[in-house]
Amino acid sequence: MSIYSIATSGLSAASLRVSVAASNVANVSTTGPLPASGGSASSAGAASPSIAPTFPPAYVPLRVDQVDQSSGSSPGGTIATVSTVSPSYTAQSDPSAPFANQDGLVAAPNVDLADQFVQLAAAKYSFIANAKVIQAYSETEKSLLDITT
Repeated sequence: MSIYSIATSGLSAASLRVSVAASNVANVSTTGPLPASGGSASSAGAASPSIAPTFPPAYVPLRVDQVDQSSGSSPGGTIATVSTVSPSYTAQSDPSAPFANQDGLVAAPNVDLADQFVQLAAAKYSFIANAKVIQAYSETEKSLLDITT
């Protein structure tokens, strides 16, 4: 694997990390009805099926899983994939919401804002580092080949 492809895989992973964190931060307040749970209260169980389909579910937060792309004798690069956070919601009190259950609870996305800002900072520095690798390699290659621009 070339230095360029290793660095660009890091750039792609950092870009994906920023997109996911931005989506999580933007949707941190997007609540929805609590998913039906087995046998909580008889009146809530009767009301939930008729109410839940009319309101969209709470935002499902995402996370980036990043792993080394090394395979055998050709090391280098990274692969980043997006998956959902589990558990995806927490119960939050909001009795004024039209989809709140009889206890006044709604489903809120399980997003830790502090962690999202850490992810943004890590992505920033990862992007900078990978861009510097590309720049340094390009400059070194030019000086080795004695090419001027």
